[in-house]
Amino acid sequence: MILSFLKLIKFDNLIVIALAQLCVKYGLFEPFGIAITLNGLGIALLTLATVSIAAAGNIILEIYDQDTSSTKGRLLYDHISEKSANIWFILFNCIGVLIGFYLANMIGRPGFVALFIITSGMFYIYATYLKEILVVKNLSIALLVSLSILVVGLFDLLPAITEKNKASQTVIFSIIFDYSIFAFTIIILREIIKDCLRIDKDHNLSINTIPITLGKDRTIKLVGALTIIPIALVLYYIYSYLFSNSTAVLLFLTGIVAPLIYFIIKCFTFDTDKDLKILKGILKIVLIISSLSLLVYQYILM
Repeated sequence: MILSFLKLIKFDNLIVIALAQLCVKYGLFEPFGIAITLNGLGIALLTLATVSIAAAGNIILEIYDQDTSSTKGRLLYDHISEKSANIWFILFNCIGVLIGFYLANMIGRPGFVALFIITSGMFYIYATYLKEILVVKNLSIALLVSLSILVVGLFDLLPAITEKNKASQTVIFSIIFDYSIFAFTIIILREIIKDCLRIDKDHNLSINTIPITLGKDRTIKLVGALTIIPIALVLYYIYSYLFSNSTAVLLFLTGIVAPLIYFIIKCFTFDTDKDLKILKGILKIVLIISSLSLLVYQYILM
């Protein structure tokens, strides 16, 4: 039962989101003495609110991913009823929005609660409507995930900006923005890979996806070609911020660029669904490494 619940909320993906947020906080803000708004409890609440909204989103996606031709009493992951899943969906949304409301008022930006409300609504709209629209569904998920990184800067960094610290705060916020764009590109690729893995199920549910339109083989090769984009972003980032530090350059090349190059090679040589699962795993590892890279800035740049 517990294992089924963890699968339902995609617990492993929630851990990646939480890790990224904590790495932003304790890898960029704390070591460099950046003016911030949230203390330890505050960032913990922000992370809880974010993963709660994400968990609710994962639940509603699972509910609407079921075969509608089956009976109403169908079970998710063999143990969780659709009724129970809907209750958890509402509960996680309430937790996320209420904590978001508290944090937004605590930092003096009550309007920021709209981020949680809109995100919560977007997951529902995606699950019920957007997932049937080609490409839009992939972009929607990627955008929502990248916002989970950007929200740390919005809640912790933005309210603390003054005329005196505006320059340094802007530099840090630009780094967060760059990381969110990188995450956006990786998530799009990962979502397309996931579509390839579930092509038969999507076909049965009459959901139009890129693999269904182009075919699995062409789609994977397209993903391989599109991987040039995040590689180019990383190389540009290295050139712009880290080129003078050989240690940083080496870490980024071996930890992020090298796995992505291997990913491209694998895309053009894949054979079975097992290879696709490996490709999906590589992208998750890249996301984790990119998050952890935030923790080493204090050692290579100070």
